[in-house]
Amino acid sequence: MELVVILAVILFIIISTVRFKLHPVLSLTLAAVISGFLLGMDTKAVMEQMANGFGKTLSGIGLVIAFGSIIGIYLEKTGSTKVLTDTILKWVGLKRSPLAINLAGFVVSIPVFCDSGFIILSSLNKSLSKKSGIPVLFFAIALATGLYAAHVFVPPTPGPLAAAAILDAELGTVLLCGLAVAIPVSLTGYLWARFISGYIKIESNAQKEISTKQDEEKNLPTAFMAFLPLLVPLVLIALKSVVNYPSQPFGEGLFSNLVDFLGSPIIALLVGVFLAFLLGRNHTATQKQDWVTTALKQAGLIVLITGAGGAFGAILRTVDIATILNLNATSGSGGLLICFGIAAALKTAQGSSTVSIITTAAIAAPLLATFGLDSMMGKALGVLAIGAGAMTVSHINDSYFWVVSQFSNLDVKQALKGYTTATFFQGLVGILIILLMYQWL
Repeated sequence: MELVVILAVILFIIISTVRFKLHPVLSLTLAAVISGFLLGMDTKAVMEQMANGFGKTLSGIGLVIAFGSIIGIYLEKTGSTKVLTDTILKWVGLKRSPLAINLAGFVVSIPVFCDSGFIILSSLNKSLSKKSGIPVLFFAIALATGLYAAHVFVPPTPGPLAAAAILDAELGTVLLCGLAVAIPVSLTGYLWARFISGYIKIESNAQKEISTKQDEEKNLPTAFMAFLPLLVPLVLIALKSVVNYPSQPFGEGLFSNLVDFLGSPIIALLVGVFLAFLLGRNHTATQKQDWVTTALKQAGLIVLITGAGGAFGAILRTVDIATILNLNATSGSGGLLICFGIAAALKTAQGSSTVSIITTAAIAAPLLATFGLDSMMGKALGVLAIGAGAMTVSHINDSYFWVVSQFSNLDVKQALKGYTTATFFQGLVGILIILLMYQWL
């Protein structure tokens, strides 16, 4: 009966969000309430579990999401995303400009939502196509898949950040392993774009002209300043993980304590925020205030979805799912595949990668010990397995699918063949790398 209840509330989440367009915050909250009562909990226990789950999930990542959103908005509004892209283009060269676009999308998507990143950077696709003679479709799919890879694997993107909180994974480990998985997954998208661009033709005279405020920006920051708000927090978080290794490579002195403090996600992202403020020196105080307000509005939605997922997860943790499913033997690889499969099913059914990640993390949290994934590395790989599933596949019920297709002048058939198939291969490559890391690490 408990298993039937869990399956029923998952189906409720899918139907309510897809068919009735109910916001994920409401669908996840209702799912938590309904499952609590159906599982035999009284009203007091339901409310206590939901409150504890909501608060515990957001205690470590609420401010991180907010600060990450501010950094992303500043990069977007000050033209820094264009600077990042131009810099990578210079490093890679015009002949390999699709690879540069893929890598630029990967970098930009760490602090900027992938749909916004695509809209911002897609203005470069046509001009680069004209200069290089390379089909514009090559650029479009390379960009879309580069953005998508970081979106599901690399904190402080909200999805993996939320999953790390729900699974109690160490964020620095998730970040380092996430980069190791996301880079080859991004390149998989690039290779598919290179292959498929020879089979899909787009009418060049119908290509959408996209103009952004960045094109009119005269006072663009230097590449060094544009990279700082992005790289410094990532380096600090990664160093904190190194400092906290059991072998204590930096000892126990003042330096290790300082790195441990600065590398905590909240402080690291706060440092990034103040570095981002330096990008806005040539803009008015009113503009910058509006940017922060916009960022916090965006962050608020993600925070609420994440918290609702945490409340739902707290209810599910009261059920011994491992016993119900007779999972009594440790099988880390099997557990990673289960996490991948559940996330892929939810992603394909309802469209949102973030909702898929949060819901799957809530389901998987009580099972990690059973699968032998309750170590620091096991939890991190669990987060990444969920992320790999949550990108498999992006199709017509995903808003990002429509951003990619409309801004690339692709019809539905072309987008399914070019972009959706790319996300399928990306997801498979992602889970394969994760399984190999589990065997080796």
